[in-house]
Amino acid sequence: MKKTLIRYYKSLSRTGRMLMAAILTLALGGLMASCAAGRGSSYGGEVTGVGGSSYSEPTPYGMVLVDRGAWKMGPAEDDSVWGIKGDPRGVSVDAFWMDETEVTNSKYKQFVLWVRDSIIRERLADPAYGGNEEFKIEEDKEGNPVKPYLNWNKNIPWRNANEDEQRAIESVYRTNPITGRRELDPTQLNYRYEIYNHTAAAQRKNRLDPERRDYNTDHEVSTELPVISKDTAYFNDEGRIVRETVTRPLTGDYDFLNTYIVNVYPDTTCWINDFDNAYNEPYTRMYFSHAGYNDYPVVGVSWEQANAFSNWRTDYLRRSLGREGVFIEPYRLPTEAEWEFAARAGNSESSYPWEETAPMDERGCFYANFKPMDGDYIRDGHLITSQVGTYAPNDFGLFDMAGNVSEWTSTAYTESLNRLTADMNPEYRYDAAKEDPYKMKRKIVRGGSWKDVAHNLRSDLRQWEYQNEQRSYIGFRNVRSQVGFARGNKNKNRK
Repeated sequence: MKKTLIRYYKSLSRTGRMLMAAILTLALGGLMASCAAGRGSSYGGEVTGVGGSSYSEPTPYGMVLVDRGAWKMGPAEDDSVWGIKGDPRGVSVDAFWMDETEVTNSKYKQFVLWVRDSIIRERLADPAYGGNEEFKIEEDKEGNPVKPYLNWNKNIPWRNANEDEQRAIESVYRTNPITGRRELDPTQLNYRYEIYNHTAAAQRKNRLDPERRDYNTDHEVSTELPVISKDTAYFNDEGRIVRETVTRPLTGDYDFLNTYIVNVYPDTTCWINDFDNAYNEPYTRMYFSHAGYNDYPVVGVSWEQANAFSNWRTDYLRRSLGREGVFIEPYRLPTEAEWEFAARAGNSESSYPWEETAPMDERGCFYANFKPMDGDYIRDGHLITSQVGTYAPNDFGLFDMAGNVSEWTSTAYTESLNRLTADMNPEYRYDAAKEDPYKMKRKIVRGGSWKDVAHNLRSDLRQWEYQNEQRSYIGFRNVRSQVGFARGNKNKNRK
C-alpha cells in the first residue's frame, strides 16, 4: 500500500503534487483541531464542561452516615409542669458522619499519650536533654531547610535508653508525694493547635478590597480597614498558658488563623466536686486510668478539650492519607441541629431517640442509662456511666443518644438562639474572648446523663454548660461532614 502511494505521488505533475499536499495538510489540521476541542482546549468548539476525578470517601472507623434531612426542631407542645414552651421550627441539615458511640476513655487516652510522646520527642531532640537530631526533621531529602517537625518514625527508647534519653523521658513524669507512685504529670500535657476561621474570612465585611465589601453603588464604601478579633495563646516566662484575644485592623489571611493551647488531661476530681458529701474517690482514682473503664465514655473534659481532641483526630487521620488527606473534612463537635436530628432519627413526632414516651418497653427493659427513681440509680442496671453501646441503638444506628453522658455541641447558647440562626444547617458560633462576661462562654449540651431523670433525656430539649467546665456527666462524640453528593428525588412528596 505504501509503495503504491509513493508511485502514484511520483506520477503526478508538480501542480498535482502541490494540490495533494494541501489536501493532506487541511485534513491533518482538522483532525488535530477536533482532538484539541475534545480535550477542552482554547482552540474552539462546543462547550462540553470540564471533567475531573472525585475522591471516594470510605466509611470512617466507628461512624454512621446520617443522611441529609428535614424535621421540626425543638419541643412540639407546651409543658406547664416543666416550664417548656412549644416552639417547633422547620430546619434542614446536610449529610454527615457521626460516631456511633460517645468517645471512650480508651480513645481519649490515645490522644493523651500522643501528646506525652510528642513532648518526649521534642526533648529527645533538645540539646538540653537528649540532643538527638533524628527525632526532629529540619531538612527535606535534598537537604533544603523545612519548617521543623517531629519524626514519628523514630521510636522512643523506652528500654536501654542512655542517661540523657532517660532524663528526657522521665521529665514528663512525677512522683506522687503521698503514694510514692510514678505517674504522668498532667500539668505538662498541653496541646497546641491552629484553626483557620473560614466563616469570618469569607464574610464580605472582612475583605481588604473596599469595592468588594459592598456591591451597592448608590453609596460610597469606607476605605478604612476592617477590625478583626483573633485568638492567640503562648507560654509566659513562668511556663503558664496565656490566652489572649487580639483586636486589630485586618492585614491578611493570617488574621483568621487562631492559635490555642489546651491542657488535655481530664479533670478526674470532677467525681468529687460534682457531688458534695459523697464517697466518689474510687472513680477519681480509677475511672480514667483503670483499663476496666476503657470502653466507658470519657468525662471530665471541657468543651475546649473536646475541640482539641477533634483537631488532633483530624490531623492524625490526614497524616496517614498523604495527599488525599486534604480532601477530608475535619472531625468536629456536632452542631445542635445535627445532634437533635441524629438523636430523633429525623422523627419530628418523637421527643426521644425511641418512639415511645416511656423510658422502657413493655417487658420493663430500659432504653437508656439514667436515674429511674428518686435516689435509685441502679434500677436500669448501672450506678454511674455504662459501657458505650450497652443499650439498643436508635433507627440511625446511634447508641446512647439519650442518657449515659450528656454531650457537648459546637453551638453557643443564648436565649434568643432560634431568632439568630438560619433554617438550613443552623449554627450559632461565638468564640468568647477571655475578657468576655462568663455568661458569654456557655455552650449547648444535649441528651441527658446517667444522673438525670427521664424527662431530661428528651432529644428536643436544650441545656447548656460553661465551655471550661469539666463534669462527671458530660462527654462528647464527633461528626464529620460527608464528602459526597446525593442524588435528588424529584418526585418525593410531590402531590
